[in-house]
Amino acid sequence: MSEIKSILEEKSFNFAIRIVNLNKYLIDKQREFVMSKQILRSGTSIGANIAEAQFAQSKADFGTKMQISLKEANETRFWIRLLAASDYLSDMEAQSLLDDCNELINMLISTTKTVLPRNNEKK
Repeated sequence: MSEIKSILEEKSFNFAIRIVNLNKYLIDKQREFVMSKQILRSGTSIGANIAEAQFAQSKADFGTKMQISLKEANETRFWIRLLAASDYLSDMEAQSLLDDCNELINMLISTTKTVLPRNNEKK
């Protein structure tokens, strides 16, 4: 699990860098100030919650942090799609970001399924 976690940490950190650069682009070049803040918050929160999970107090706390990361990744995916649909991002730019975001989502889904008990099992 630690190898997957470190891959997840690295991918989420690199994705956060892309989101910070996207935010700069949206503000400086596209003069877009509202969605740029939204995607900056959600896109960097993914990695921040994964980093916070490293020092979770319990397995349940770790799972909760990963679930929050998953929610933030899903929100980020929404903002990427909206930015593309409103012509702030080209199809190629959006697809590249979506590919990275979807990869994080899949890894987070896998992690939360492994860590958190199923609904029908006792906690």
